[in-house]
Amino acid sequence: MNFRPTLIALLMSAALLGATAVLAQDKGSVDAKPLPPLDNPKDPKIGAKQLFARKTLPAAMPARVIGSYSAGCLAGADQMPVNGDTWQVMRLSRNRNWGYPAMIALLKRLSVKAHQDGWPGILVGDIGQPRGGPALSGHASHQIGLDADIWLTPMPDHRLSREEREEMSAVMMVREDRLDIDPKVWTPSHVLVLRDAAQEPGVQRIFVNAAIKKALCREAKGDRSWLSKIRPWYGHDYHFHIRMACPPGSTDCKGQKPQEGGEGCGAGDLAYWFKPGIIHPEPPKEPPKPSPGITMAALPAACKQVLAAPDARK
Repeated sequence: MNFRPTLIALLMSAALLGATAVLAQDKGSVDAKPLPPLDNPKDPKIGAKQLFARKTLPAAMPARVIGSYSAGCLAGADQMPVNGDTWQVMRLSRNRNWGYPAMIALLKRLSVKAHQDGWPGILVGDIGQPRGGPALSGHASHQIGLDADIWLTPMPDHRLSREEREEMSAVMMVREDRLDIDPKVWTPSHVLVLRDAAQEPGVQRIFVNAAIKKALCREAKGDRSWLSKIRPWYGHDYHFHIRMACPPGSTDCKGQKPQEGGEGCGAGDLAYWFKPGIIHPEPPKEPPKPSPGITMAALPAACKQVLAAPDARK
């Protein structure tokens, strides 16, 4: 299959969000090396991602969401266990299976509910870093432990090896012409697992490729109110992205407005995403240049305390 349109769409998304594109199916490493120490970690011009990526354990602080999805950090993170009866965590080398405790609980709950509805189990992609914050690659969001990626590939019927978790590819769900889902891989169970995720009360948005939203609008039966949470966005054709609302009482969390506009299934709701220039964008004239990213000055002041805190012990 030709993945070029997908890659271009990811690059466009990265440019819009100020991130380096990373695909859900990008391989990891079974022999990941620790990052080298920084020459001058107190340099105010250094990218915050360099600092947060070097924290391999969460801060020994009470759980606290600080800032926004794309400019914040996380104290007191919980770790998603790498194995469960109804889930497995992928790309362990990234060390991004950390999140706000309510997010970890949601993922476990979702895996059980989806399994009851016929989904073999969920494959968990990136949640966040041990202390949140900007990442070296990929997401501009996922900074406060309230975002998580779930592969649209059902969990295999065996415990995956470390090599499989790093090298196994996610399955492309979108047809090569980008106008609809690929009927060879899309199943009614995909509708159910997305419905189960959207019906979680704490979920505010779920991002999918527009072709997947189109399929959900066509195939959802019964109560369709959950469709309002499903939003088209660039690049989500191998996985879906769960975003939780700010937890009650989290005064330091800067969330988004609640969804409006009903199911989002009207022709006008989806028209933009199927314009020729969107589904088949022109490749950039030059590859995007690596960016140092935002500095600590662009994050809430409390994130300095999160970085400086001692490690929580597993």
